[in-house]
Amino acid sequence: MTAPPDHPRVLLGKVGVLLVNLGTPQEASPAAVRRYLAEFLSDRRVVEIPPLVWQPILRGVILRVRPRKSAHAYSQVWTAEGSPLAAITARQARALRERMGDGVLVDWAMRYGKPAIAERFQALQAQGCDRILVAPLYPQYSAATNASVMDAVCRTMGSLRWQPALRTLPPYYDDPAYIAALAQDLGAQIAGLSFVPEVLLLSFHGMPERTLHLGDPYHCQCRKTARLLGEALAPRFPSLRIDTTFQSRFGRAKWLEPATDATIAAEARGGTRRMVVAAPGFAADCLETLEELAIRGRDTFLEAGGQDFATLACLNDREPGMAMLEHLIRRELGGWA
Repeated sequence: MTAPPDHPRVLLGKVGVLLVNLGTPQEASPAAVRRYLAEFLSDRRVVEIPPLVWQPILRGVILRVRPRKSAHAYSQVWTAEGSPLAAITARQARALRERMGDGVLVDWAMRYGKPAIAERFQALQAQGCDRILVAPLYPQYSAATNASVMDAVCRTMGSLRWQPALRTLPPYYDDPAYIAALAQDLGAQIAGLSFVPEVLLLSFHGMPERTLHLGDPYHCQCRKTARLLGEALAPRFPSLRIDTTFQSRFGRAKWLEPATDATIAAEARGGTRRMVVAAPGFAADCLETLEELAIRGRDTFLEAGGQDFATLACLNDREPGMAMLEHLIRRELGGWA
């Protein structure tokens, strides 16, 4: 049967990859941060307090106080390209696109803020992608991150009459390629420091402790990443002590411990003079690494009596990280591309 002349052209047969990271305000202003935090902190995966209890606190207190403070923090790390997280994620997508070649379309989105998951997912479909791999850039699984991404993807799928086939990138916290990329990249950064560190602090984003008891595997996966990375670095840095901590506490609830800020201060007061911090749970540098660790962490260490402090960069779009990401993506696209 011949299609009628006014039948819209339908593109099919392409494979898409959508890289997803957490999100960022559009600018380092209180108004933009308020919009971002309102979306982020209204996600039931992020704050598991009943909305009838939480929303008055969020709207009446947090969104009145926190945006100005957070905007100041963002202003200290903002770049000519805008938000560091958005700029780096865009570069990762471009680099992966070049590595994958013409057979795979690569795009990126943010769970909160722009570009939104729904927008970029449907853009891939409009370009002919009837098979899409969603790749949350979170090595360790958490309901507040990976599951929230899939919630947004499934809402988008639920609005489509013609749905593409869907795959997701699993957590890769103990994948040999991930551990090897971290060891290679962090090892090179440590070797290039102007001082020899006594302690390497591996700082992961914190979560309320109750998430562990509710069955979230995040804490255990962070610990396994740290153990495997420590084993990989040990031959090259046998005298380097490696500890694991959790950062970014918020509110009054008990969070995973030990806390990064408290540990940095305690190490300096206890006699540690040379410290280096890395954040292996972050695929790209962001506010939490560039401001919370590199600026505030350094100030904390020096004020408590430390001497030399450095924060190592995340994998970002450098060669070890991109080679690892290409490896993971190609593996998950098996049979598709």
